[in-house]
Amino acid sequence: VARSMLSGSLAVPGRNMCPMAKPEPALLHRREGAIATIVFNRPAALNAIDEEIAQAFLGACESIVRDREVRVVVLRGAGRGFVAGGDLRMLAEAPAEVAPRLIDPMHRGLAMLHAHNAPLIAAVHGSAAGAGLSLVLASDLAVAARGTRFSMAYLRVGASSDLGASWTLPRVVGPRKAMELALLNPTIDADEALWLGILNAVVEPEALDAHVQELAERIAQAPAPAAGHMTRLLRDAHGRDFESQLRAERDAFHACATEEGFAAHAAALLAARPART
Repeated sequence: VARSMLSGSLAVPGRNMCPMAKPEPALLHRREGAIATIVFNRPAALNAIDEEIAQAFLGACESIVRDREVRVVVLRGAGRGFVAGGDLRMLAEAPAEVAPRLIDPMHRGLAMLHAHNAPLIAAVHGSAAGAGLSLVLASDLAVAARGTRFSMAYLRVGASSDLGASWTLPRVVGPRKAMELALLNPTIDADEALWLGILNAVVEPEALDAHVQELAERIAQAPAPAAGHMTRLLRDAHGRDFESQLRAERDAFHACATEEGFAAHAAALLAARPART
């Protein structure tokens, strides 16, 4: 069965096409070349994170960090939206189990991706609320389809944030705006999210997949050690003072310069420079 990766049109035969077929997993993971993709695949529930998704996400992250071929990771949602947050049924029926069974595996997976050198790109459409917005904020790059809606949403269910939102949100939008988004729970559109720095780009829905694929391919084609070190430097900068960052830059540059092929890259650039007259 052919599967379309167009946002909002991922074919999920076992879930919404043939009742006799075996249901597809609630989370899909694959690698094509150097690009790993994780798809949240509960479209009937707007990809709300349940225990199956949480455990599968952790497993996918473990696989990604073990795979030396992965240079970029893309997050997507199947169906009409990205991720609508946590599973409300579990929140209502087993609230004491949410932290150990949902939050813990999701946090472990995100920590693995953050410690890995592959940049994380979120391809967002429909809506990203609660944990969905947290995943967007945890990504290194984020692109949304025009019309996408965003909301922190946590206080609506009487909960504080998870998936790192309390760490990422003030760093992305500033402390005052973070308080507004977290405490007042406004729903913002993609253009405002772009203006706030939550997104890198807003594109038409039909262009989302191609745009994200182009970004992923450009990163994947960059020299792997250099791209990995650059990602690590930028991620870790908030936790260092300036002098510590200078030392980290020096060490990372030296690591790149001693990689096989570095001198050849420099020589190729030198040869391409126009001759001086």
